[in-house]
Amino acid sequence: MQERHIDIQTTHGSMNTFIVHPEEDGPYPVIVFYMDAPGKREELHDMARRIAAVGYYVVLPNLYYRDEREFHLGMPNATRERMFELMNNLSNALICEDTGAIFDFLRGEELAGAGPVGVVGYCMSGPFVFAAAAAFPERIRATASLHGVRLFTEEDTSPHLTADKIQGELYFGCAETDEWAPPELIEKLDSHLGGTGIDFRIEWYPGTKHGFVFPDRDGIYVRDAAERHWERLFAMWKRQLS
Repeated sequence: MQERHIDIQTTHGSMNTFIVHPEEDGPYPVIVFYMDAPGKREELHDMARRIAAVGYYVVLPNLYYRDEREFHLGMPNATRERMFELMNNLSNALICEDTGAIFDFLRGEELAGAGPVGVVGYCMSGPFVFAAAAAFPERIRATASLHGVRLFTEEDTSPHLTADKIQGELYFGCAETDEWAPPELIEKLDSHLGGTGIDFRIEWYPGTKHGFVFPDRDGIYVRDAAERHWERLFAMWKRQLS
């Protein structure tokens, strides 16, 4: 595989980004990988490599670039308090702007396919991919949120409010026990989406907690559930992006 670290220019500055894709042939369908709250780190790079290994051009941006070029829990002096500050500085609108900048960048990449795009977001990025799918309905055709938060809120910026604009397929993988996305929130989401006519699936992962897909998360990672999430992603991307 080929991988590199680049800067993508946005209206807010330089968004440092990890790119990985197969070495031969191409172009490849694009997957944009939106990080979870603990930050862009080697664990996520490895997940991006797994996606690329089966034939995708993967883009993994640092969504905190406006405030921190490098941040992830595990770095010296990186605290959960700072993580929440960085997370709360983001919004659906800002990430949609960043997504537009990524698409602008991709137009100059020979190995990035020009067809439908898949997006996947974990944790804080669940609502970001949900909103992006509505903002770019003609480009984004496969959207996945894993233990996503703030998918249905009372705010006028809640991503569920624009769900009817989405043209592709939506998948929500939910942890059985998740204080950030409790069952009552997901039930409201399910009820709302059921009235939109869009193509969506909500799946519960029994015996899991928030963050169950991440292999470095001791005591939280559940291998069988994590492997099922990969199966769901690869199947959806094959349906929608091939």
